[in-house]
Amino acid sequence: MEKQITVYEKPTCTTCRKLNKLFAEHCVDWRKVNYFVEAFTEKTLAELIAKTGLRPYDLLRRNEPESKMLGLSPDSPDAEVIAAMVQHPNLIQRPIVEVGSRAVLARPVEKALDILH
Repeated sequence: MEKQITVYEKPTCTTCRKLNKLFAEHCVDWRKVNYFVEAFTEKTLAELIAKTGLRPYDLLRRNEPESKMLGLSPDSPDAEVIAAMVQHPNLIQRPIVEVGSRAVLARPVEKALDILH
């Protein structure tokens, strides 16, 4: 049985649209989650980030005004970064592709194809 492919995205994001086009061209069946509508909890976001093998700060959109306002840095505790991302979803890098126990930040979008195999 094939594993469910889930893409956490913001539909208006250019990179997310590129990923949708790439998956369509490769006949990939996936489920989209607009995390601005279906909000993450701190627990679900922490679990997703853990699947990437990255630290929460690595998935932080550092140039967003909220990131600067909150003073987030590489030294910020992971839980603090995750809490900020849940409170301000625009701080989360996107798209994130999840397949089973693995996930990848699809930047560039071609990285998403690696997780499918």
